[in-house]
Amino acid sequence: MPDILKMENIKREFILGPQVVKALRGISFSVQTGEFVSIMGSSGSGKSTLLNLIGCLDKATEGDYFLDSTNVKSLDKNELAELRNKKIGFVFQSFNLLPRTSALENVELPLLYQKGISRSERKERAMQALEKVKLADRFEHTPNQLSGGQQQRVAIARALVNEPVLVLADEPTGNLDTRTSYEILNLLQELNRDQQKTILLVTHEPDIATFSSRTLILRDGKLLRDFQNITVRSAKEALAAIPVNDDF
Repeated sequence: MPDILKMENIKREFILGPQVVKALRGISFSVQTGEFVSIMGSSGSGKSTLLNLIGCLDKATEGDYFLDSTNVKSLDKNELAELRNKKIGFVFQSFNLLPRTSALENVELPLLYQKGISRSERKERAMQALEKVKLADRFEHTPNQLSGGQQQRVAIARALVNEPVLVLADEPTGNLDTRTSYEILNLLQELNRDQQKTILLVTHEPDIATFSSRTLILRDGKLLRDFQNITVRSAKEALAAIPVNDDF
């Protein structure tokens, strides 16, 4: 399979007064289309900085980052924004849904920034994304009418609506209880397995990383380990082992 993401000797430095903070110190790795990769690291490891670079929210001080064969280094702010909107679907720990807006309208949001998409097409694509996360029957509900797990499903549908080449999930289970976390991980595993979605899952929990097929561990701005998970845990099986929560 081709590389959807490739980083070559990535460095990121920040100038804070007289000090130069080296957040990333020459990181290199690639991710193939259809992989499910977790990125781990404690506070100060460079995980957040790397996440911002992968998400095209920031640019490296040195090195090359290729996303779907495009070298991000050569892009200006507007081109970065366009690449980010077309190629990356973001899922956040805090859901980041508009509170007074329906699930359908929340999912439609990324399409508002794309030219040439009619209102009817936006609605159709948003409904299709909600169907993928098994929440089409709640399309009129606002976030406060949904459980935490349902809100995260809406956020995942929003991430999928542009048909991105990469889904970037930043601590997507951080605000959820155990059962609901397994529901979301099961959904991510299904999207990866059945729809060949490439997923990067950022987490600080080793237990969560075992649901991905590969793990990258950062420490002090360097890639400490990069390994395949020999036994990938099934979220569906983990879910079956705990009591049912009817609120999900």
